[in-house]
Amino acid sequence: MEYKKFKDISISRLGMGNMRLPERDGHIDVDAASAIIDRAIEGGVNYFDTAWMYHSCESQKFLGEALKKYPRDSYYLATKFHNGFQLDHKTMFEEQLKQLQTDYVDFYLLHGVGGSNGPRYIDEGAVDYFIEQKRLGRIRYLGFSAHASTEYLAKFADHYQWDFAQIQLNYFDWLFKTAAEEYRILEERGIPIVVMEPVRGGRLASLTPESEAPLREAHPEWSIASWAFRFVRSLPQVQVVLSGMTTLDQMNDNLATFSDEAAFTQQDRDVLCDAARKFEGQVLVPCTSCRYCCDGCPSSINIPEWLALYNRYKLEGEWIIKRFAPEVKSDGTPEQCIQCGACNGICPQSLDIPSYLAQLAEKMK
Repeated sequence: MEYKKFKDISISRLGMGNMRLPERDGHIDVDAASAIIDRAIEGGVNYFDTAWMYHSCESQKFLGEALKKYPRDSYYLATKFHNGFQLDHKTMFEEQLKQLQTDYVDFYLLHGVGGSNGPRYIDEGAVDYFIEQKRLGRIRYLGFSAHASTEYLAKFADHYQWDFAQIQLNYFDWLFKTAAEEYRILEERGIPIVVMEPVRGGRLASLTPESEAPLREAHPEWSIASWAFRFVRSLPQVQVVLSGMTTLDQMNDNLATFSDEAAFTQQDRDVLCDAARKFEGQVLVPCTSCRYCCDGCPSSINIPEWLALYNRYKLEGEWIIKRFAPEVKSDGTPEQCIQCGACNGICPQSLDIPSYLAQLAEKMK
């Protein structure tokens, strides 16, 4: 296992996320999940991340129980306060200590900071309260996680001398979203980065055959997922890379990746970026939202809106459809497409729109 110095301690580069533990009958499968935790410890992982709401509020309790057989100074705990829950920050913190069976938290985060809830963390006293808990030794390092605009990320980062920050960072978001700019903002301020979603919720563990081919040719011994980990691991400002591992196979593959001392070269980066661009072109529908297809649709389907949902589903998984389909503003739904082909004949991008709607309709059943 590779370790990296953080202030006065040394942290494993691979961190164990506890949001995607194996489940049985709608609850954490304690035996299977405990085996993963034990394997992590055996493999040298010493950073364990959780939060109040993970696994329907079961994650912290599970983790506290799973780790209690190990010396408290042999691992580091990270958990979070989110101001979207009913409990206030003081009550939640005290309950978190009980659930985790500890009297201090190593890494504490203000959770999911953005433009809508970020000011509340400041105005309602949470930031000041947790600064005081740090002074009292009940928190060792104070940071935040963010899904914020780059403008608000910079503003919140400047509010306090944060010990660390957690952002979504992977090669796809680096190339096509704002991850590179978010990284630069934190790098300029000297704030160490904890990475979440390095494999984009598992989506980057399996690409298209055409996109994977150059990766397999360059390094046949590397898994596709390991390319994503190696990319973020190579960024100097990155301290810990979190992975929410559901199986022992995933754990073993990640342990092998973070124990491999081989450098991620510029040539490797170029191969990966080329593969990512190919993957984006093969997976995403290049709809420009011109809406030419909408006026003649006999089912009154807001086609651009549904194709935008299709693209999110292809990048983030099927859960996107169930979560966001009800929010699509459209009189007609993909199931109501009669496959007449009127949209095909007028689409400037020559998209096979009925086929995409059919795929969505199948996933919505």
